[in-house]
Amino acid sequence: MANKKDVTQQELVKVIRESLGLKPKVVHAPSEPPDLLEEAYVIAAKTYNLSTEMLSMKNKKAQQAVLQGHVDAVNSVSAQLDAVDREQASSDHSEYRSLKIDETYNLNAAFLAGLFLDNVSDLRSQITMDSLTYMRLERDFGTFDEWQKDFIAAALASRNGWACTVYNGFLNRYMNVVIDLHSTNVPINCYPIIVLDMWENAYYRDYLNDKKTYVFAMMKEFDWETIEGRIKKAEKISKVAK
Repeated sequence: MANKKDVTQQELVKVIRESLGLKPKVVHAPSEPPDLLEEAYVIAAKTYNLSTEMLSMKNKKAQQAVLQGHVDAVNSVSAQLDAVDREQASSDHSEYRSLKIDETYNLNAAFLAGLFLDNVSDLRSQITMDSLTYMRLERDFGTFDEWQKDFIAAALASRNGWACTVYNGFLNRYMNVVIDLHSTNVPINCYPIIVLDMWENAYYRDYLNDKKTYVFAMMKEFDWETIEGRIKKAEKISKVAK
């Protein structure tokens, strides 16, 4: 997924605001204070053509629809936040608080879904011992096999959520985490490297309640080239953070 910019973004924001019954943005002179915060953003869902046979066509279409639903929710919330009355913000109950919670929930959902679909469905899935990914996982888990065992455990431990291998900026190492839903147990200062969807809708249509078979099937087709790119970004992050 990528942010849509310039004219495209402006057009999308206009359509979203109109659909929500919000006033159009007003262009002010530099000396005039704006009547709105005017900081709404728009994201777009990438279209995936998954080649894997480990998921049915119905499942693939459902995955795309789920992703699009969260992207639409993010854009809607972004537009509403642009016009919300911040003077009425309250920790007990307020429209601003509700929208910010919805924003985090749907942002996490959209980007985790995109990361998952990007790192699966490689029919020629292969990782080499001299790859940076292999060496880093071996370094921090003892062996690559130990990483696999721990990742499988994280996936099976997830309660309608996600299993992720992340780079932890505080610990300066890679670790597996269990995320429930989209916003529970999400560690801060962590960069996602490998993402596996463990929501029931991701596997039940094809595997019923056999989560382990689903996990094995997805891991057999991890896109290690994509994952390697994320590892390289994490390495850059680690150098800046030191």
